[in-house]
Amino acid sequence: MSHPFRRVSRVIQHSIELNRPLSLRLTLGPLQQGRFDPTARWDGNVSWRASRTPRGPVTTRIEAMGNTARLNAWGDGAEWSAEHFADLVGENQDDSPFGHALLDETLRHAQGLRIPKSRAVFEAVTFSVIGQRVTTMEAKSSWRRLVYRFAEVAPAKVGPKLLLPVSAEQIASMPSWAFHKLGVERKRAETLRVAAKCARRLEEACSLPAADATLRLRAIPGIGVWTAAEVAQTALGDVDAVSVGDFHLANQVGWALANQPRSTDEEMLEMLEPFRPRRGLAARLVVISGLRAPKYGPRYSPISIAAM
Repeated sequence: MSHPFRRVSRVIQHSIELNRPLSLRLTLGPLQQGRFDPTARWDGNVSWRASRTPRGPVTTRIEAMGNTARLNAWGDGAEWSAEHFADLVGENQDDSPFGHALLDETLRHAQGLRIPKSRAVFEAVTFSVIGQRVTTMEAKSSWRRLVYRFAEVAPAKVGPKLLLPVSAEQIASMPSWAFHKLGVERKRAETLRVAAKCARRLEEACSLPAADATLRLRAIPGIGVWTAAEVAQTALGDVDAVSVGDFHLANQVGWALANQPRSTDEEMLEMLEPFRPRRGLAARLVVISGLRAPKYGPRYSPISIAAM
């Protein structure tokens, strides 16, 4: 059941009654790019996040208490955020058992896990493209430097001081050498610039069926199946999207589901097929389970693109 939001001293307050447990950390955690992400903070179990909406920038404060989730929102995008609050926290997603011992046990322990639908497509595209072919640590570092380059303060006079994610207009205005200084080489920079010019079309993916949304994303040169899936998992609330091409995921899934230390993407998809249309959620549960395939060979060392 949803309660009408109300304006209180320029703050939109909105709450929903939850039909099952909600873990904000597990659900909204993937929207934060590391503990030092300038666009998001955690205050205990309270999530603070800055974003851009079709109606303007917004700062949100979200908490879940018992069977109620509450949102406070500031900025031009506050009412829009309230309208889509239930989707953001995955309130209407299927949480039935998978019929697989490991997945169901992990689902029981990870009670409250949902796949978020932020609807912030370009924001998700930006981080996912930055994350192509580099370590997570490198991607988060480049993301922070990109946000700090423009340092646009998010609305709200209370809570932590947050910065807004970089806009499509800001990305499009950047010369190629500026990306290099942030640790993003020319190929990824060009993908970002093309995506920025098509940002409005990309945002429309929120209202498309999953297959059409993927096609819309992959129409951008440089956005492949991995990047499209990463966007779908956070911005589109797609519980079936699998990050094919991920450096670790195929081996993790193969080890967890078939006791197979090394697996190809094709083998991973075959193992996940019985869990369609929730293959992405099944893969997420494998990651959360903590099971890791045996490691062979040297560890990958990050390369400083900015220093080249």
